[in-house]
Amino acid sequence: MAEYDAQQNYMIELRNLKLADYKDLEKSMGKAYAGIREEVWTREEIKRLLDQFPEGQICLEVNGMVVAVALSIIVNYAKYGDNHSYNRIIDNGKFGTHDPNGDVLYGIDVFVHPDYQGMRLARRLYDARKELCESLNLRSIVAGGRIPGYQEYAHEMTPKEYIEKVQNRELFDPILTFQISNNFHVKKILKNYLPTDNESKTYATLIEWNNVYFEESEKLIGLKKSVVRIGLVQWQMRRVASMEALVDQAEFFIDAVSGYNADFVVFPELFNAPLMADYNHLEMPEAIRELSNYTDSLRNKFVEFAISYNINIIAGSMPVYEGDEKLFNVSFLCRRDGSWDQQYKLHITPNEIGTWGFRGGEKVKVFDTDSGKIGILICYDVEFPELSRLMADEGMEILFVPFLTDTQNGYTRVRRCAQSRAIENECYVAVAGAVGNLPRVSNMDIQYAQSAVFSPSDFAFPTNAVVAEATPNNEMTLIADVNLDLLKELHTKGSAMNLKDRRKDIYDLKWKR
Repeated sequence: MAEYDAQQNYMIELRNLKLADYKDLEKSMGKAYAGIREEVWTREEIKRLLDQFPEGQICLEVNGMVVAVALSIIVNYAKYGDNHSYNRIIDNGKFGTHDPNGDVLYGIDVFVHPDYQGMRLARRLYDARKELCESLNLRSIVAGGRIPGYQEYAHEMTPKEYIEKVQNRELFDPILTFQISNNFHVKKILKNYLPTDNESKTYATLIEWNNVYFEESEKLIGLKKSVVRIGLVQWQMRRVASMEALVDQAEFFIDAVSGYNADFVVFPELFNAPLMADYNHLEMPEAIRELSNYTDSLRNKFVEFAISYNINIIAGSMPVYEGDEKLFNVSFLCRRDGSWDQQYKLHITPNEIGTWGFRGGEKVKVFDTDSGKIGILICYDVEFPELSRLMADEGMEILFVPFLTDTQNGYTRVRRCAQSRAIENECYVAVAGAVGNLPRVSNMDIQYAQSAVFSPSDFAFPTNAVVAEATPNNEMTLIADVNLDLLKELHTKGSAMNLKDRRKDIYDLKWKR
């Protein structure tokens, strides 16, 4: 790829190294390592590298001359571990250590001609290596790094102390500072890694960059999805004649959403409330306990639908009346493999306590699915940031929020908090609510909703951090795709990294029981 820099009148091309480039390589390396390393790579050694791993040898050509080079091999890292010398890893220039079936891209050299060191060419080489590591599905990039700035401080501090100060930006090292800024971390300090490196006092850092896209093993079937399709049902509350009629209505939406090859379909909180109409003559606590009698049957139907329509279903929430006379608000995850899980609502609003007598659950979970790790928070729970942060620490990628709000004020609380959870936890948040009226069901007479899918806020996502949103207060479905790979990149390369940058040295968050 050639690039023309009009301001400096440079033509820059990033490409793979060729044997015909050897004269330029020899000249650039000699200049780059003057006073540090007497020997340069021989033509025979470069030929061996190109014969064994041509795609791993990268160069930058400026105005027709190769002025920057990155050389690498693939190794089975378990064979060598963290305690190894440079000569051992390169097999004394024979490169018998290169293993096409290995798991780590090992950087054996990077150098830039001194006359071109202000052009940030090394960054381009590092980025090209990262792309290669990702495309080859390798676990990480590992290299031994010189610390030439240490020579000025060797008389007053240990290598460990020097490296810590460089990491904390208290000192500058021309190599280590650059590597840290490119998201490499120090695994270990190596002694006698390069015995001729007097500037580093023969010490080196063993550095590593982790490939967040690495997949442990290749499978032809059942690969984890990177793009997940979500379907939200903005459910209209209406009178129904029976449980069968309610199930038919739900199946209509499941069928419609699955027809778009969606991975999830989400229903609102207490979507089955229309069934309370037959019990409106009872006191409200008694009526909702009667509604709980339908829960097991409805859950079983949703499990059947998940299998038959090949879609994971977040079955909104339904009341569960347990044997010790406790009433809970519970959401059900019905997976398309036939399994199911449940998530209790933890925080109960004053109205829900006073009107129905709901109690709060004790724990939130992160659920594994064939389309990523997910969490479920029912309505009011999303207004408590601690819960989703605990779930984010367990790897949650998508948070589903079935909700039920009667006024725009209540909806605004849910929406604003859901958007905050997406940003602070670097995940997607999907909220699904109910609309319409239930005039013959006490405490359920009006609803307000605008279902939506929210994202983090960074360059890879929509500028308003809204992936998609429904028309307010209309019965409809909303289909949206979310890219989980963008989350991985955000975690390590984002403009702001809320999870990574937490000050765990001064505060922490954990369960009391």
